[in-house]
Amino acid sequence: MPEDGRPARGPVDSELLDRIAAHLARSTRFGDVQSRPPFAPSAVVADYDLGYFPAGVARAYLRIRWFETDDFSIHYSEQYRSGQTWECRWDRHPNDHNTREHFHPPPDAPTPGIDETYPGDWRDVLATVLGGLDERIEAFWRD
Repeated sequence: MPEDGRPARGPVDSELLDRIAAHLARSTRFGDVQSRPPFAPSAVVADYDLGYFPAGVARAYLRIRWFETDDFSIHYSEQYRSGQTWECRWDRHPNDHNTREHFHPPPDAPTPGIDETYPGDWRDVLATVLGGLDERIEAFWRD
């Protein structure tokens, strides 16, 4: 275990992060996709195009970290002009609060989360996450 007391997740899978960034950049959902930017060197950060959201949303983004151990953390956050946030997180990593695969539900991504099972392939994991987030975004425009 590292000195910070958190279970080791292994080295960042930089090659896969670049592939994930290229995959997300092909989607019209995102206005900006950065692979390993200076402010998050172990992640892909994908900012949603705000045209998909009501005017009160100031920023919506995914932050994806993937490790050579096939562990990952996918964090989604909506930040509102009012200062409020709505967030959730999909995780696969060793921990002392849930099974290795788990979900921290919205609106505040609490720990412990809910035990889950995710597909083995990164593309299927992203499809699951993006499908759920598409439903969230579509709900803004119902009625």
